[in-house]
Amino acid sequence: MSKVLVVEDDITLAEGIRYTLEREGFCVNIASNLAQARKEFAEGVYKLILLDVMLPDGSGYDLCKEIRQESSIPIIFLTACDEEVNVVLGLDMGGDDYIAKPFRVRELISRIKAVLRRRSEDKPTSYLKFNDIEVDLLKAQLLKDGQKVDLTPIEWKLITVFINNPNQVLTRSVILDKLWDQSGDFVDDNTLSVYIRRIRGKIEKDPSNPKLIQTIRGMGYKWNK
Repeated sequence: MSKVLVVEDDITLAEGIRYTLEREGFCVNIASNLAQARKEFAEGVYKLILLDVMLPDGSGYDLCKEIRQESSIPIIFLTACDEEVNVVLGLDMGGDDYIAKPFRVRELISRIKAVLRRRSEDKPTSYLKFNDIEVDLLKAQLLKDGQKVDLTPIEWKLITVFINNPNQVLTRSVILDKLWDQSGDFVDDNTLSVYIRRIRGKIEKDPSNPKLIQTIRGMGYKWNK
């Protein structure tokens, strides 16, 4: 189910949007200010953001600018001011669309679907974010808290196996088969345990209590997206 983050301080309007989008099959979370929005965005995986411009603790433009430094998630601005200069500013900041209040429900749904359709027709994203972990598939690069993490070729291939199969339990034999298919390098069962331990040491906040690469006893491992 596609998740949408609605950043809007008018709670009545936000709940109305939630009701409308949930009837269309979306899952909706609401943030009423920038602080809440930053927290929601950092902790969740969203398909789209509906972003009010005027918020109690700042401007939606500033949040858009922050998000664009690390994500290409679609953003539609919601605002009571539809003057051309504001529309241009929002789009220049990285917004995908701009809808003026008050708006009709069907117009909002149509705009959302149009933006998501355009994005689906673009090239698949090469950038993924998991809380404090950022992965750039094209550059074969992983960042933790903004700092590059050095990975060996086998460690990188193992990471890609996990992130391409999020929230799925992968048996050790399946993982080994995928590593063999990718590289032709021989990795045995004992070596796999060593690689898992080394990767956890590099990306987990507490390697002894891993949150990303979880051990599912008697079954295998799971990348906890």
